[in-house]
Amino acid sequence: MKRLFDLYPYRFTIFLVSLLFILFGTLFIPSKLFVVFVNPLFFIVNILAGILLIWKKKKVKNLFVFLFFTIIFIYILSSLLTIDEKSLTYIRFGILFLFYSIVTYEIITQVWKSKKVTRGVIFGLMSGYISLGIVGFFICMSVEIIEPDSFSGLVSQQLNNEGNGDDLMYYSFITLLTIGYGDILPVSQLARNASVIIGLLGQFYLVIVTAVVVEKYIRHSGKLE
Repeated sequence: MKRLFDLYPYRFTIFLVSLLFILFGTLFIPSKLFVVFVNPLFFIVNILAGILLIWKKKKVKNLFVFLFFTIIFIYILSSLLTIDEKSLTYIRFGILFLFYSIVTYEIITQVWKSKKVTRGVIFGLMSGYISLGIVGFFICMSVEIIEPDSFSGLVSQQLNNEGNGDDLMYYSFITLLTIGYGDILPVSQLARNASVIIGLLGQFYLVIVTAVVVEKYIRHSGKLE
């Protein structure tokens, strides 16, 4: 754990790189190979990077370490025992939702409080925005769990498949970016409310957090001159 702390100055970089590989690794690595071998590795790295982000907060750090080993235990349990896999999936989902929500908040807080805009802070700014998309995905998945078929146009619906993860991850980022292709639509009131929240989070981040970082950079650059 002490060696992990030595990586603290690179926490934003590690988190960002691992997160980008998780989201876009299939663009460079064959899908089957990525899902079986590469993605789990970078997922663990991303979790450890999240722990690194809150390392200086003892109580939260202990919670994250507990959540990390809980997730590992659940993965082992689901692969070895013939028990209700859906229950384990919901537990894992809840843990990851909590994890990325706390990490996103911590990233935004650290970026906000940074006195100088370094390369690490820029990576943190990028990480925070991408993490908001992850949180948006968990919000959408929660809506779909509470009210099935809250979103129309999911590919998995056309294939009679319950796995909506990839579709809703895509929808979350498209909504966060305010692109809105219209291929996936929120049809329930709960889904519409969730979509508005995701869109607002993206706009607030760009208008407030990014603007503050840019202002700090301009002010610091002016002092150097």
